[in-house]
Amino acid sequence: MRVATFGAHVLDVLAQPVDEIPDGQGAALVQSIRMSAAGPAGGTALTLAKLGVDTHTVGAIGADDPGDLLVTMLARFGVDTSHLVRVGQPTSMSMLPIRSNGDRPALHQPGANLAYPLGDAPLELLTGMDHVHIGAPELLNPPELAPLLADIRAAGTTISADILADGDPGLLAWIEPVLPHLDYLLPNDDQVRGFTGEDDLVTGCRRLIDRGVACVVPTAGADGAYVVTADDAEHAAAREVVVVDTSGCGDAFSAGFIAARGHDRSLLEAAEIGCAVAGIVATGLGSDHGDITWEGVAAR
Repeated sequence: MRVATFGAHVLDVLAQPVDEIPDGQGAALVQSIRMSAAGPAGGTALTLAKLGVDTHTVGAIGADDPGDLLVTMLARFGVDTSHLVRVGQPTSMSMLPIRSNGDRPALHQPGANLAYPLGDAPLELLTGMDHVHIGAPELLNPPELAPLLADIRAAGTTISADILADGDPGLLAWIEPVLPHLDYLLPNDDQVRGFTGEDDLVTGCRRLIDRGVACVVPTAGADGAYVVTADDAEHAAAREVVVVDTSGCGDAFSAGFIAARGHDRSLLEAAEIGCAVAGIVATGLGSDHGDITWEGVAAR
């Protein structure tokens, strides 16, 4: 299976545990501080490569040290980074003070992710993939992105996407041009409810299907994930784990789901494998945590 992730790349700086910020110029000792390649394109690419997928990633980074580090971290896992372009904005970064319960408030700099030159997108690469995953289409100018997705899908390549920003009706209107070109939308449950105003998650997913998405697969934290099509709705249970950090879990779910579909697993089986991969990532600090292999998660 050949997959390209396309969109947002972020260098995360994580500290854990951080349950409060010291006043003034006070200091606090923490157990761990580390960096991780992340973002809905970068983090998903990293985990796909761990799962044995031939993974290429497309996006924008800065001509700076964080960009160099991000490339090194992704390449270490076997991701082809040759289509990351350098732009005149700093590499996107997040500071994540991880709470003791695994919650992850964030301080985020969008940076280069807002400056990808969409007209230079590598169409030959993207149409040569088995699958393309769009990480944060809201950052890629959806009205301009939609025709590109139409060309990719016309070549027989399947397409998925997830969302980085919080869900609200205004954001839904912004990304609506891309929805008819998606085989799978992989949001979280809060985003679905925010987009649609529906309290019931399945009903909210069906509202998105009405706008053209073929299948909506929302994650729901400890409640696992759901697979919703126009005709059916199924539930995949989360694995019971001791949560250290939830950052990167959505991207890990996306990677597991995509890899499983590439192995001809059913939609429900793919969501179950996505939950298994996300559960492994949640047990440590950072999007790259865990010894993840296809053989390991497929056997669970």
